[in-house]
Amino acid sequence: MTGMSFIGALLGYGSGFAAGLGCGFLAALRSRSIRRSDPAPPLERPPAARDTQEAALGAVAQATQQALLRPMSGELGDVGFAARYLPAAANVLVGGDLFNVALTPYGLRVLVGDVRGHDLEAARLAAITIGCFRDHAATTPDLVALTGILNAGLAAELDAEGFVTAVLAEFAPGEVRLVNCGHPAPLRVGDLLEPLAPDEPGLPLGLDPTPRRQRFRLAANERLLLYTDGLIEALDAQGAPFPLDARVRAALTRPALDDALEELHALLMSHTAGPLPDDLALLLCQPDVRTVLPSFPTLRGPGERTGEHA
Repeated sequence: MTGMSFIGALLGYGSGFAAGLGCGFLAALRSRSIRRSDPAPPLERPPAARDTQEAALGAVAQATQQALLRPMSGELGDVGFAARYLPAAANVLVGGDLFNVALTPYGLRVLVGDVRGHDLEAARLAAITIGCFRDHAATTPDLVALTGILNAGLAAELDAEGFVTAVLAEFAPGEVRLVNCGHPAPLRVGDLLEPLAPDEPGLPLGLDPTPRRQRFRLAANERLLLYTDGLIEALDAQGAPFPLDARVRAALTRPALDDALEELHALLMSHTAGPLPDDLALLLCQPDVRTVLPSFPTLRGPGERTGEHA
């Protein structure tokens, strides 16, 4: 099988297979990295051979990441979604941003996260996080318990300085339930852009967070944008961050979810006027996506609470 046909087969099998295969390849990278910290053997490979192997391993990691984070859109459990992964500048081969979706007996569940770092180890940890989510999302009734499983699975893999910020969402009729572990707050897109932030910042996965579930109203004509910090930390030439303003709201309310993300990407590229300095994962969700409305009327009265712990 040629290299290109292998990558094509990898993409064709879907993210479940890719997660398992990716973890295998990237676990080998971690093992190799640990071995390289040992005393050097008497006969060391020539630099050219090491460079060739590094390039090959990097190419495999990049192909795996592209399979795990390929663009996707559709509808599961009456929730429409569209997801994009936008890589950073060309000199950053792989990163640690991640997303995944799972239709479960408890509703559609989604995960968006960001591993600390931008290297092969970050890509390995992203693959492990996705694999653990896919293994347990449909069999763990409680979203807080699922978060604990992810934390336990990562704790054994992370070094002393490693962590993964993440937000998990679960969609139910008329609401969305969130658990946020040190991650940027999702945006509710309606008549305003409203960050659905936890009352208190939580610790990332790997640092033994104490997760709490919050519930927020989410009507059929509202959307939820989950993203990594590459969105809000993208700077223009003067060092100003990307503004979450009326133009962003207009982009995110385009009738088709895919078009909304494309428009958001265009705004972001116009702001930075060049390659993105950090990778970016975007996941836009809308309950009952077949109900397309031309505007987003106000759905909450003055003083109405927008979230509560459960």
